[in-house]
Amino acid sequence: MARPPASGTQHALRAGDYEAVVASVGATLRSLTYRGRDLVVPFDADEVRPAHRGATLAPWPNRVVDGRYSFGGRDFQLPLTEPARSHALHGLATWLDFEAIDKGPDHVTLAAVIQPQTFFPWRLVITTTFSLGPDGLTQSVTAHNESDEPAPWGTGPHPYLVAGDGRVDGWTLELPAAEVLAVTPDRLIPTDLVAVDADDPQRFDFRSPRAIGAAEIDHAYSGLIRDADGNATVRVTDAAGSGVEMSWDAACPWVQIHTADKPDPAQSRLGLAVEPMTCAPDAFNAGSYDYDAGLIVIEPEASVTSSWRIAAID
Repeated sequence: MARPPASGTQHALRAGDYEAVVASVGATLRSLTYRGRDLVVPFDADEVRPAHRGATLAPWPNRVVDGRYSFGGRDFQLPLTEPARSHALHGLATWLDFEAIDKGPDHVTLAAVIQPQTFFPWRLVITTTFSLGPDGLTQSVTAHNESDEPAPWGTGPHPYLVAGDGRVDGWTLELPAAEVLAVTPDRLIPTDLVAVDADDPQRFDFRSPRAIGAAEIDHAYSGLIRDADGNATVRVTDAAGSGVEMSWDAACPWVQIHTADKPDPAQSRLGLAVEPMTCAPDAFNAGSYDYDAGLIVIEPEASVTSSWRIAAID
């Protein structure tokens, strides 16, 4: 019996000019193309997924500082999965092997269970659907709490968007966000929510489209400016004006932007991570901050859903 590739079972989707491959490990968007053009940084099927590229993040996105949090009157210590900064990073689902429970030529629905553990003693059933259509790729994520107690929850995706040839420096970013979460430079621990033009607008303020240039960003944004339908949209384009956009509704009041700076120049700034999030970084410690971190609490036998869309810009 042939072994599965390192990223798990591969689910190829196609609709019109779009093609996508979803890998079962971490319910990961492994590739997405439009007329053969990459819209996200891909990776090989038999490659261990690098840098959470395309993974579904749950039951929290981003970091839990020091892996410590309190909930329901109890204290918990999560495994430190970002050892360099001593944080618990991107949840517990990123290495689960999701099972396909529905599949067609243009869609796949995957499911996995986060089982009760000493550091997260709730059972959550996670279901996610990837669907291709004329408007691009839509992913929805639903969490159902099968526990007898309320459970903390947050989610988001982790695609690295690609505008075209070259790297992040040469692309134009439109980011409709009025606030950015300041963090410590070494461990990225949240400090204050400030206006994007308060301290370093050249680095953080992209409300009007402009080149990313040499800016190094690994920050969460809020105060999102939405259209008449309530959607926020980030656009990344190349010099010719083509590229990719990502949209989401009010279910995600935050978005993490990361210019993907790496020590190895060959792997650095290949794409722009755009991560809509239902909550802020370290939301499991929401009571420690003077802004609304957006932590969701799922009651027993209740469910919550969020979704987002990636589409080409011609």
